[in-house]
Amino acid sequence: MTSTINGGISFWYADDGIPAPREPLPGDSTADVCIVGGGYTGLWTAYYLKKAVPFLNITVLEAKFCGYGASGRNGGWLYNGIAGRDRYARLHGHDAAVRLQQAMNNTVDEVVRTAAEEGIDAGIHRGGVLEVAYTPAQLARLKAFHATEVAFGEKDRELHGARETAERVRVAGAVGSSWTPHGARLHPVKLLKGLATAVEALGVTVHESTPVTEIRPKHAVTPYGTVRAPYVIRCTEGFTASLAGLRRTWLPMNSSMIATAPLPAEAWEELGWSGRETLGDMAHAYMYAQRTADDRIALGGRGVPYRYGSRTDDDGTTQAATVEALRAVLVRFFPQLTGTEITHAWSGVLGVPRDWCATVTLDRSTGLGWAGGYVGSGVATANLAARTLRDLIRQDSGQAGPTDLTALPWVGHKVRKWEPEPLRWLGVHTLYAAYRRADRHELTHHTADTPRLATLANRISGRR
Repeated sequence: MTSTINGGISFWYADDGIPAPREPLPGDSTADVCIVGGGYTGLWTAYYLKKAVPFLNITVLEAKFCGYGASGRNGGWLYNGIAGRDRYARLHGHDAAVRLQQAMNNTVDEVVRTAAEEGIDAGIHRGGVLEVAYTPAQLARLKAFHATEVAFGEKDRELHGARETAERVRVAGAVGSSWTPHGARLHPVKLLKGLATAVEALGVTVHESTPVTEIRPKHAVTPYGTVRAPYVIRCTEGFTASLAGLRRTWLPMNSSMIATAPLPAEAWEELGWSGRETLGDMAHAYMYAQRTADDRIALGGRGVPYRYGSRTDDDGTTQAATVEALRAVLVRFFPQLTGTEITHAWSGVLGVPRDWCATVTLDRSTGLGWAGGYVGSGVATANLAARTLRDLIRQDSGQAGPTDLTALPWVGHKVRKWEPEPLRWLGVHTLYAAYRRADRHELTHHTADTPRLATLANRISGRR
């Protein structure tokens, strides 16, 4: 058995290769729009802006290489979840939140359509999203979750019992599941690389190895020079804390993944999973998984949730204890895979606002814009955010009026900052310890009640 490749950015890059480097910024320059960050949000924003207004001079600045962050390390879930929808319903009314959810449903279609239009082969398979329950408490939360999703307009969502769940995927001990068609599996790096190629083909300038150290009105400052532009758009998600003055804006939450060796046909016959749904659960410290195009299982969850001082890692190296914890989750779901080789392990960071609400904003007084705080749902949400930023910039510059997207309730949402250290570190680690303890309690105490510890943690963290 070979040893696990730990780090090296992610399995997705090991599979598809690190891209050829693009030139850094050669010195001071100007643009109509400067986009900071070469992940999904930044590249989609450049794509839609350039398509809508071809004469715009758009520059993208990326600290390492495009897709170095969460866009190249995620679980490959293209799905319709969006962070903060329930809070937006409380703040702006149910109908406004329904419009936001419908926009997310449509976003799954938009990404699939655009990838096909641009000839991007990202291994997309529309099998939907299956979220399973395997304890009585999880089942109670699943049923409540399913009812809520239906109430927000998902009339095509299906609720399954144990037998119907096993007909989709044979998860050990699963007692129920909820399935939505608004989801797909994909190879995140292939999507990212294809998008970057499409953006450059449109005439957008992309500079890599160009870290932005400060963003201020009409200026993006780097060690190589400053880009001056009427609009400077921050698309840095989990790496936002590295920018001057923004350390407490979004918390860089760590998420870790493993990938198995390709499984033989007889193993897949035993597991089911012929529909290639993306797979998740209703645990408090939840997992997410996909069946990859080359028949591996890529599975993720929280390891060490947060590093002191909002630090982020360099190459995705993951603690051995986290790798073993994720292996245990794999075997919990599929006991027959005990002993299966884990070929890759990696980690990345995602951006978490204090109230767990994704946002998109353009400050018309300064020309500064930003989007993020996706809390792990960024593969699709970044696309909706980018199209919304396009519309906000066009509206502000007088090229177009308000649109359905600029009227969505997440536009302009303000979030308070995270607590200073050491409170931030203590709080996050205490809360996730509470979630893990609640999950262990549910596995050993077969009651339908969610432990009060988890309910309290949700309230303190802002997740509910």
